[in-house]
Amino acid sequence: MSSVPDGKKLVRSPSGLRMVPENGAFNSPFSLDEPQWVPDKECPRCMQCDTKFDFITRKHHCRRCGRCFCDKCCSNKVALPRMCFVDPVRQCGECSLVSHKETDFYDKQLKVLMGGGTFVVTLGTSDKSETMVCRLSNNHRYLFLDGESHFEVELTRISSMQVLTDGTSPGGTSRASGMLLHYKPMGSQDSQQLRMEAAEDKKVASLWLAAMHKAVKLLYEARDQ
Repeated sequence: MSSVPDGKKLVRSPSGLRMVPENGAFNSPFSLDEPQWVPDKECPRCMQCDTKFDFITRKHHCRRCGRCFCDKCCSNKVALPRMCFVDPVRQCGECSLVSHKETDFYDKQLKVLMGGGTFVVTLGTSDKSETMVCRLSNNHRYLFLDGESHFEVELTRISSMQVLTDGTSPGGTSRASGMLLHYKPMGSQDSQQLRMEAAEDKKVASLWLAAMHKAVKLLYEARDQ
């Protein structure tokens, strides 16, 4: 349950030091497993520029994709929080671009999600709504919804998310105003609908929804790994 404290431990892998949960069941839903490295005997040449490896041209493995490259094609050391690395790690050009883009989510959008937003929440087909603060838990595994009542949604049990928009932002462009979430409550295989619409501070709610949209994309990527 969400009330169980999440202890961390430092482990060393061939790729570097990682700070991971002591219990694997408490991994962040956004986390990715370390890839298996392409065996040295299967990569006599750089998998990017086709340079042949020898005593001078050494081979390096990208920590994100596990493929084999020369130093020129795999010289970037970039933070990779989705694999829980303590320090920036060596990545190929393609993977380093992806990791750089994810940095914004970890540096900014996670804080927005954990800070919370205020929404009018409707559960299922009920005609009753409740104003609630929705925020991401510190371990990134749950959405907490608090108002007169309280309930939680486990992120790994979300099956789909649809962003609701309006046209009230400057210039007439659409702005996120709410979302429809489908998920399976704990102990149930039946899908439940959750409708959330921005309440008081629509700007804060819009930023929260944009961050949640990115979070769901990362969730899908981790699930499909």
